[in-house]
Amino acid sequence: MFFDDERSNRLRPQILTELVSQYMNDAERARFYGLPESTRVRERVKIISPENLKIGEHCWIGEGAALDASGGLEIGEHTSIGLNTLIFTHSSWLANMTLQNHSGSDLIERKPVKIGKGCFIGGLVVIMAGVTIGDFATVQPNSVVAKDVPPRTLVAGNPARVFQKYDDEYIQSEVERVRGENARRRALAEERGDATGPWGAPAGDFTE
Repeated sequence: MFFDDERSNRLRPQILTELVSQYMNDAERARFYGLPESTRVRERVKIISPENLKIGEHCWIGEGAALDASGGLEIGEHTSIGLNTLIFTHSSWLANMTLQNHSGSDLIERKPVKIGKGCFIGGLVVIMAGVTIGDFATVQPNSVVAKDVPPRTLVAGNPARVFQKYDDEYIQSEVERVRGENARRRALAEERGDATGPWGAPAGDFTE
């Protein structure tokens, strides 16, 4: 039933690792992959060549994300990677074009991807090989990132382009807005006798 060749024996440990990891919680799964203790890796995440992945503290990888680190992948601290996001660091395009897409083809091209610290990468994003995403950048869901993204920008679309730039003053005003609203909601919830939960603010109608 199972092949006993070099390629099969090389791939099987990775397959078994992914299978076992499905029975773990997000913190256990991160530790199982040898990632920082504060990183969380959700279900069905696939990491290709995890030995080439460098990731910072307090990162979050969403369900179903595929991280191809075969060409080198670096993710900075406090960055989130959305659900079902695909990050590529290699391409078989030339192998396909020349009908040489066989195992071990010397036409596979690899280029590293670097994602900075404090980035928010939305769900269903595709990041192509060789791209650098600057610190504190935001990539909106369903975007295809084929070129470098400057720091402190919001990009969206296919191909992704810059729609907004923001600085420390803008971020601080948003921090104050969200914290103020969360405090208001928690206070109202406590007045009602509702449970407020361990973090953030309770959901529901707080228009009063």
